[in-house]
Amino acid sequence: MSTEVRRAVTPRRPPPMAPMGRLRYGLMLGVVLLALGLLVGRIAILHVVDRPFLQGQGDARTLRTDTLPAHRGMIADRHGEPLAISTPVVTLWANPEEVPEDPIQRFQLARALGQDPEALDERLARYAEREFMYLRRQMTPEAAQEVMDLRIPGVYPRNEYKRYYPAGEVTAQLLGVTNVDDVGQEGLELAYQPYLAGTPGQRRVLKDRRGRLVRDLEVLREAKPGGELTLAIDQRLQYMAYRELKAAVAEHDADGGVVTMLDARTGEVLAMANQPSYNPNNRAGLDPRGLRNQAIVDVFEPGSVMKPLAMAAIMESGRFDRDTVVDTSPGWMRIDRFTIHDIRDYGELTLAGILEKSSNIGMSKLVLELDDPLVPDLYRRLGLGLSPETGFPGEATGTLPAPVRWSRSQWAALSYGYGLSVSALQLASAYTALANDGERMPPSLLRLNEAPEGTPTIDPEVAHDLLRIMEQVVQPDTGARRAVVPGYRVAGKTGTVRKSSAGGYEQDAYRSLFAGIVPVSDPRIVVVVMIDRPRGDDYYGGAVAAPVFSRIAGSALRLLDVPPDQRPPRETP
Repeated sequence: MSTEVRRAVTPRRPPPMAPMGRLRYGLMLGVVLLALGLLVGRIAILHVVDRPFLQGQGDARTLRTDTLPAHRGMIADRHGEPLAISTPVVTLWANPEEVPEDPIQRFQLARALGQDPEALDERLARYAEREFMYLRRQMTPEAAQEVMDLRIPGVYPRNEYKRYYPAGEVTAQLLGVTNVDDVGQEGLELAYQPYLAGTPGQRRVLKDRRGRLVRDLEVLREAKPGGELTLAIDQRLQYMAYRELKAAVAEHDADGGVVTMLDARTGEVLAMANQPSYNPNNRAGLDPRGLRNQAIVDVFEPGSVMKPLAMAAIMESGRFDRDTVVDTSPGWMRIDRFTIHDIRDYGELTLAGILEKSSNIGMSKLVLELDDPLVPDLYRRLGLGLSPETGFPGEATGTLPAPVRWSRSQWAALSYGYGLSVSALQLASAYTALANDGERMPPSLLRLNEAPEGTPTIDPEVAHDLLRIMEQVVQPDTGARRAVVPGYRVAGKTGTVRKSSAGGYEQDAYRSLFAGIVPVSDPRIVVVVMIDRPRGDDYYGGAVAAPVFSRIAGSALRLLDVPPDQRPPRETP
């Protein structure tokens, strides 16, 4: 029995494997080991050999380089008051392929964007094969966040800047505007575009496959903000000049007008107003006429406001002095094929009387006595017919014909302001020579740290004499009496010019002008006022432009804290 028990507990040995089984086993083991080796080899290749390539492919799909917008430089007045600033805004864009077809989501998106749902559907369909389309440009951050809170796939934000003009229409033509991409298009925004724009920066970011930002990685280049531009204008004077000009244009139902005010000592433009104008912050219904800075880019025949400048050349000739008497009777004269008129027969007039009465006959007789082209030569030295070199886009040079075989009538016409064209800025700059001891100050739209060197153009004694003569023109009993500024001595000249057209001079269309210097004792400002085509019975410069000068000059002198230089009349006991 013990033998049987031992047999029961003794394990059986497996039968020896057949040769075919060993072959299959070895084959399967080899296949597994080979596959494992290939897998390990492939992993090694991916991690060692192909690592740079694969990493580059991954980065290409997830790493992006975004542009950091540069803050556009501020434009300020001479006291640092902002005239043009850039505010942060958000532009929303979409990948049409990712925007869901769900009509409810699209309706919510359109409502949040403030757009018509059908119009949005049409735009998405039109851009269906593209990966980019604008949904809405330059939204406020708050409004853009409301859209993003909807979490609609395919909608993305982009940070940008939008230009804002605090003074609105008051400085519109001088400053100009930027487009939707914050690039200057007009005025000083265009002239100083590279300086104001700055340099955009770059940053590297990680985005998911839908283009959504996952993480900021690093800043490759910091954005460099644009430079700040400080203008010569005084915002207080600009507001005041614009207000008075707008009121005058409306009062006389005129086509428009211009006011230019210069610092007599430096040539800086303290104010430059235009009518019509526009609101650069809301350009809906924009009148194209309002885009032009007429004070710089438009020219006109100046008329009688040129007579003091022509008189300077006449007095510098040495052949005449302020006591010279000229017979202007009978109030008209024939030169070549043209007849020149005065308003009435003034008889005998001194040089002061010729300017006070604005006699075309007196000016013509004086200039025709000169053998040399002294008048056009002086005009040229005063910058007429030349660029004012302010850097403003489209600035006009005006026209001053070369004295080649001129007729006598052309010589005469130049003396009373016909036959040439100037801009309001050029005219104001020329008058600085009378206000600044004979030195013309070049005009500047930018604030100057120190007064520039003037260009000697008129003999100082002649300039002083003319200033006193022009003061006699602006008196309570003269045609320019409405230009009087209470408390201050004023020197100036009126002008009334027929407007020209393709067929010649129009019969009932005029420009009314006044150019003045104040105060005479120590000139501080030069102001030129031009009202284009006033309608009604009043169209003379003394009736239309002179009152505008008086109100603007009076307010400006008070704002500049210039003490009065006119003694009040003594009371008789």
